[in-house]
Amino acid sequence: MEMGEGKLPLLGDVGAEDQELGPVKRVCTESKKLWRIVGPAILSRIALYTMNVATQAFAGHLGDLELASTSIAITVIFGFSLGLLLGMASALETLCGQAFGAKHYRMMGVYMQRSWIVLFCVGVLLLPIYIFTTPILKLIGQPDDIAEQAGQVSIWLIPLHFAFVFHFPLQRFLQCQVKNHIIAYGSAASLVINVFLNWLFVQRFHMGLFAATLILNLSWWILVFVQFAYAVGGWCPLTWTGFTMEAFSGLWEFVKLSAASGVMLCLENWYYRVLILLTGNLKNAKVAVDALSICMTINGWEMMIPLGFFAGTGVRVANELGAGHGKAAKFATIVSVCTSIVIGVLFWILIVGLHDKFALIFTNSPIVIDAVNKLSILLAFTILLNSVQPILSGVAVGSGWQAIVAYINVGSYYFIGVPLGIFLGWVFKLGVLGIWAGMIGGTTVQTVILAYLTIRCDWDKEAMKASIRVGKDAIVRRKQPCFVLVK
Repeated sequence: MEMGEGKLPLLGDVGAEDQELGPVKRVCTESKKLWRIVGPAILSRIALYTMNVATQAFAGHLGDLELASTSIAITVIFGFSLGLLLGMASALETLCGQAFGAKHYRMMGVYMQRSWIVLFCVGVLLLPIYIFTTPILKLIGQPDDIAEQAGQVSIWLIPLHFAFVFHFPLQRFLQCQVKNHIIAYGSAASLVINVFLNWLFVQRFHMGLFAATLILNLSWWILVFVQFAYAVGGWCPLTWTGFTMEAFSGLWEFVKLSAASGVMLCLENWYYRVLILLTGNLKNAKVAVDALSICMTINGWEMMIPLGFFAGTGVRVANELGAGHGKAAKFATIVSVCTSIVIGVLFWILIVGLHDKFALIFTNSPIVIDAVNKLSILLAFTILLNSVQPILSGVAVGSGWQAIVAYINVGSYYFIGVPLGIFLGWVFKLGVLGIWAGMIGGTTVQTVILAYLTIRCDWDKEAMKASIRVGKDAIVRRKQPCFVLVK
């Protein structure tokens, strides 16, 4: 018996009631629901991004070798596994979001447990990347001292690797029921702890790189424990009813959706890493890489805003489809895209206006500043494009289109963007400007295709599919008892 399934409010239950409102009131109502998810999502992502950057910054004060090895370990080796785990966890945005919309609240806890099982197995399979980091880096031509130090740092990052196995499902579980304020509070607390402990043990007591890495592990696990305690400690009484054997049933279907999600987001996550690798093969690569790194850092900070909208859009679309409100899902998409575009235009204006100034935050080198100035227009258009593309990806996640989008990403990014970048960079001798412009072309193609799919979408049909998917899982669940009840 599904006791109390109707007691948890569905973000205001969008449907016929909201559609009777005037257009201005509908936009305001939808914006309020969207920002309840987007606001904390942006704050938590900025805090967590800053935590990794802070660790690299403190490592940089230990020496050039420590900075280089930590940067490679975190951005390349750790970034690879992080992208895969993050992508696979996004399957929960589809399933938990639709289950919440359909008011099958208890299924959300089951889905989270399935995600833990799948991500833990994947995490174990990824361990060789950490264990054999040194020979891998030497194989691709990294200096021996950097490769060996990065290999040691990678071993120290293994606890952090498994923290993400539990963090990402917990994050989606809480986010889909609009309880992501705890994620924001936990992220802010983890950032404060991280910076303070780094200052105390690394800078003040000079305890070295091992201390910096240990502190990063500790900071992330604190966030995991905070989220876990909130989820199972009685604050989610309808969505968490205990550990259940049903988490082990239906794993193959879950693995397929998780794998599609992982491929979809990994192809996006790795795309601009290819840009840095290609730039490293240019003449005068040092200046080019320095300039590009500055632009990518600015882009990374700003990207936290569209990623917040990615999360918010995925949840809102999934909620409404699960509730059977196809038109409301369409309206949520329109409001989210338009809001993000407005923010993107503001940042575009800011970058264009400060095209010859913002590099001063990172360097005093006239050569690098001039190189950044030349790239600033591409940075501005990348930011503008990123104000649309992640939101459309969020629509895809909320609707369960991950497999289709994975194929679109392969074609757009790696069969159009990368070859076009190589062609412009080397054949036309445009260097990093040409490589980046070509890869923007790939992102543009992907965005246009996603926009076409979204515009042509039969939202009522998608709502019916979501209701069938969640309803089938809920029927199966009623046959499965809990073996441990944790409230």
